[in-house]
Amino acid sequence: MKNAKNKRAIIVGIFICVGIAIFITTIFTIGGEKKSFSKKFPVKAIFTDINGLQEGDNIWFSGVKIGTVKKIDLQGNAKVEVTMNVDEKAKPFIKKDARVKISSDGFIGNKLLVIFEGTPNTQPVAENDVLQTVTMPSTEDLFTTLQANSQNLLAITGNFKEISKRINDGDGSVGALINDKTLSVKLNNTLENFRKASLGSQKAINDIQSFTAALNNPNHAVHQLVTDTIMTDLLRSSIVQLREATYTASNFVNELEAASEKLNDATSPAGVLLNDQQTAEALKATILNLRSGSKKLDEDLEALQHNFLLRGYFKKKEKEEKKKD
Repeated sequence: MKNAKNKRAIIVGIFICVGIAIFITTIFTIGGEKKSFSKKFPVKAIFTDINGLQEGDNIWFSGVKIGTVKKIDLQGNAKVEVTMNVDEKAKPFIKKDARVKISSDGFIGNKLLVIFEGTPNTQPVAENDVLQTVTMPSTEDLFTTLQANSQNLLAITGNFKEISKRINDGDGSVGALINDKTLSVKLNNTLENFRKASLGSQKAINDIQSFTAALNNPNHAVHQLVTDTIMTDLLRSSIVQLREATYTASNFVNELEAASEKLNDATSPAGVLLNDQQTAEALKATILNLRSGSKKLDEDLEALQHNFLLRGYFKKKEKEEKKKD
C-alpha cells in the first residue's frame, strides 16, 4: 500500500515538472517573439490623428520589427502623444531627424508605426526624443477622394457620350470626316501624298548618305576632286575659261543679232542685196557676165600661148617653173 502511494506521488511529481518546463518554455518563447527581455529605450512622437493605433502595436524599421507602442496619451490642441519602446540595437540606425508615420499591416490589417532612419550624418536618437511625424491621409479622406474622382469620371463619361452623339449625327469636323465619304477619300489621298513625300525624303537621305560616303572614301573621284589641290586649281581654271567662253559667246550672239538686224534693214547694202529683188537680179546678171568674161579671157590666154609671137615666152616660163619644182 505504501509502495503504491509512493509510485503515485512520483508520477504526479513528474507531470508537475513537465508542466512547469512547458510553462517556462512557453514564457521564454513568447517573450522572445515579443522581445520582452531585450533592452529597450523610449522614443516619442506626436500625432493629430492616430487612426485607431493601440498600445502594443508593432513598430517597424526597414521592414524589421524593432519595438512596440508603450503608451498613448491625449494632449491639448487635439494632439496625441505616442510613446514607443524601441530595441537598443536599433538605436544607432535611427537618427534625430528620423520621421514616423502610421501604417497598417495590409489594407485592413492592424495598425503599426513605421520609422524612417533620417539623414546618415545626423546624430543617433536619444531616450525620450520626439520624432517628427508624417501625416498620412485617413481612410475617410481616401474614400472622399475616391468619391470625388467617381463624380469627375461620371462627368467625363457624360461628355464623351455627348461627343459620341454629335459625331454620330455628323456635327463638327470629326463627325463630317467620319460620315462624309468624300472627306475620307481626300484624307486617304492626303495620306498617300505624305507617304510618297516620305519615300522621296528617304531617297534623298539615302543619296546624301551615299554622297557623304563617297566624300569620305579616299579612292573615290568625288573625294579626290574635293581634296586634291591640283584638281581644284584645274577645275577653277576651267571654270574661269568657261566663264570667258560664255562671255565671248554672249558677245558673238549680240554681234550676230546686230548683223541680223542690218541684214533685215532694207536701207543697208547687205539688206538691199537680200531684200531688194531688182538688185538681186542685177547682181545675178553681173555674176553671170563676170563668169562669161572669165571664160572668154581663158580662151584668149590659151590662144596667146599658141601664138608664134608669144610661144617662146611661154615655153621659157614653163621651163623655169619646172626647174623650181
